Amino acid sequence: MRHRTLASSPALWASIPCPRSELRLDLVLASGQSFRWREHSPAHWSGVLGSRVWTLTQTDERLYCTVYPEKEGRGGRPTPEDLKAIREYFRLDVSLARLYSHWGSVDPHFQKVAQKFQGVRLLRQDPTECLFSFICSSNNNIARITGMVERLCQSLGPQLIQLDDVAYHGFPSLQALAGSEVEPQLRKLGLGYRARYVCASAQAILKEQGGLAWLQQLREAPYEEAHQALCALPGVGTKVADCVCLMALDKPQAVPVDVHMWQIAQRDYSWHPTTSQAKGPNPQANKELGTFFRSLWGPCAGWAQAVLFSADLRQPHQAQEPPAKRRKASKGPEG
Repeated sequence: MRHRTLASSPALWASIPCPRSELRLDLVLASGQSFRWREHSPAHWSGVLGSRVWTLTQTDERLYCTVYPEKEGRGGRPTPEDLKAIREYFRLDVSLARLYSHWGSVDPHFQKVAQKFQGVRLLRQDPTECLFSFICSSNNNIARITGMVERLCQSLGPQLIQLDDVAYHGFPSLQALAGSEVEPQLRKLGLGYRARYVCASAQAILKEQGGLAWLQQLREAPYEEAHQALCALPGVGTKVADCVCLMALDKPQAVPVDVHMWQIAQRDYSWHPTTSQAKGPNPQANKELGTFFRSLWGPCAGWAQAVLFSADLRQPHQAQEPPAKRRKASKGPEG
């Protein structure tokens, strides 16, 4: 079976109204939220969502999707339930126009950036996939994280379907990640010291917290409680916990702080920590910076952060070696 395009098989696609000002696939799927989408044809993004393989594309006013059969076969066009899953994944019930208008009214710098970066919104990801993907993000960059997550899925996840020469796999279960032989296997795949944290966190969730239900119920917990619970897991620092809270646990006020956001705060907002002498992200300074942005942008501060982060990734001054290469001595989680 081949990857579909809208032009090659229009009968197998369905669409929903969604202007580019509300969603830009290229800005959302390649900016370090999820690491499982690839642009296999121009403006056509293929990836795994809900243990199924999809291709997405868009026009100025509509979002198009097609979903492949779970077994080899032709399959049909997406059902209303499939379209509901897409709406939920992209949180299309949230009006970006309203949010951008508010942020622009309180923040002149945001207003300037937003003119060129419309359509950046937050995904609502599976908590397990999000957590373990971001454990892999420690001292890393998007390209290398993407490779690590792909190898993790190929090695431990169920195979779903092959399109052209690409084999798609689901994300591994907690049980698969917690296996006794998994850590050396992941080290061979290039995860380095992160392999230990992947295994240890999966084991902790299964043996100490009661399993997947514990992770899922953090969606209902207050932000501070969910953040603290995640930080108790091996390899999870404040930044990773904030990423998971924001992108999987329905905590729009969470503001992940990494080197990008630290530089943005100092360069564009003249912010400096007052509770410490930190020269870069650390737990205390991250909390202070998060509070600063929440007081500026309001209860959806994490969404505003995603816009500035996406814009900063595309600036020429960001062409540099990944943190992992600059800090070879680092042996623990970042943030």
